[in-house]
Amino acid sequence: MCRGGHMYAPTKVYRRWYRRVNVSQKRYAIVSALAASGVPSLIQARGHIIEQIPEVPFVVRDTVEAFKKTREAVMFLRRSHIWADIEKVYNSKRYRAGKGKGRNRRYRSKVGPAIVYGQDSGVVRAFRNIPGVELQCVDRLNLLRIAPGGHAGRLIIWTESAFRKLDIIYGTEVRKSLMKSAFRMPASKMHNADFSRLIRSEEIVKAVRPPKKTAKMVRMHRNPLKKTRLMIRLNPYAVVLKRAAILGQRMQQKGDDRTERNKNKRRAALIHKASNEKFLA
Repeated sequence: MCRGGHMYAPTKVYRRWYRRVNVSQKRYAIVSALAASGVPSLIQARGHIIEQIPEVPFVVRDTVEAFKKTREAVMFLRRSHIWADIEKVYNSKRYRAGKGKGRNRRYRSKVGPAIVYGQDSGVVRAFRNIPGVELQCVDRLNLLRIAPGGHAGRLIIWTESAFRKLDIIYGTEVRKSLMKSAFRMPASKMHNADFSRLIRSEEIVKAVRPPKKTAKMVRMHRNPLKKTRLMIRLNPYAVVLKRAAILGQRMQQKGDDRTERNKNKRRAALIHKASNEKFLA
């Protein structure tokens, strides 16, 4: 069975599929996504279930990298209270809307946690069969997996060695990266991001003038053709014109009534005359 038939102007292999992006811009995006993965509010806003997780970012020992069985991985996720996020992935499996069902993308589901490891000693084989879980090496982080769909704040499980290696790969606020040439971490715009607390602090309140309370007059547009008083204010002679129009309308109505009465009288006279002639004949 052929679904959809052929398409007009089919896509060619020489289409411009990719766009060039500066390396510095890619690195900026990756470090921004990593920073967002350490903010609990952003992780919850993305839909992850982290109420029972002890801390964020969630760092575990390197013994996790030695797991070789999925059974061990499931037990670890249950002990760490992350299995609720995996159950969310199980329950969210749905049919895809559109033609993607016939293009090897039949189902779609939510994403679960990502696991970032330092060295693969079997951890990939242990976790790869659990739905929603994606694994990455800290040396080769993929932005599409750290922030799927362009939404930062994915739940990431770090191994200890991978978490320590972040400072070497991307540097710190005071030291450049040792592995990426001429790359320095972007400086934070605010040291304290709680803006509402800052603006209400005593130091800022004393230095800032009190707010001005000015009453703003709102002008209402009124149509003088509908508002008689406004029309009289604009044109005093409008009263005379309106009265003349009303009187003229009444006189016309009286004339129409008089004409109608005369027509009825003539019609009645003709009918009476015709009936008399018929009777005499």
